Amino acid sequence: MTKRTSAKYKIDRRMGENIWGRPKSPLNKREYGPGQHGQRRKNKLSDFGTQLRAKQKLKGYYGDLTEKQFRKIYAEAERVRGDTGEMLIGLLERRLDAIVYRAKFVPTIFAARQFVNHGHVLVNGNPVNIASYRVKEGDVVSVREKSRQMAAILEAIQLTERDVPDYLEVDHHKLTATFVRTPGLGDVPYPVKMEPNLVVEYYAKN
Repeated sequence: MTKRTSAKYKIDRRMGENIWGRPKSPLNKREYGPGQHGQRRKNKLSDFGTQLRAKQKLKGYYGDLTEKQFRKIYAEAERVRGDTGEMLIGLLERRLDAIVYRAKFVPTIFAARQFVNHGHVLVNGNPVNIASYRVKEGDVVSVREKSRQMAAILEAIQLTERDVPDYLEVDHHKLTATFVRTPGLGDVPYPVKMEPNLVVEYYAKN
């Protein structure tokens, strides 16, 4: 098991939820946290603890972003007029690695980041290898011609555990995905409940 995969499953168990809805999640067998104290009865979380967990869950879902990366995205969301929580979700979903994951070109968000970094992705026909690149409405994300027969892509397309959301128009024969619109919280197919309002509360106090 790679360090990245190990970390992914540790996030699931730390959160106490199968946050990506993966059949292989250890939570499907052991519904308690990692480590020797994982089975201890948990005390009720304080308001701070609840807000912190909401932030960790959302941050972890998008490939366990660093605190610096996540806080920068939050600061951008805060500057835009409107609901900060909704804006935060919209900015996270516009990341190139998130688009690649949503389009089912790869099986996991971690694979999406690696896929982009290794130069397999084009945006409007131009190569982009930055996972945090922000896609705009109308942009077309595609898989590079030389990469289209990769086993990981063919496997991901067949996955039944998640569907392509309606804010993307995806053609799995051409391996293209058009970003139609920026989604709100209710549009994003999270397998678990995400609470960006609690993330806003967390940063408002810290």
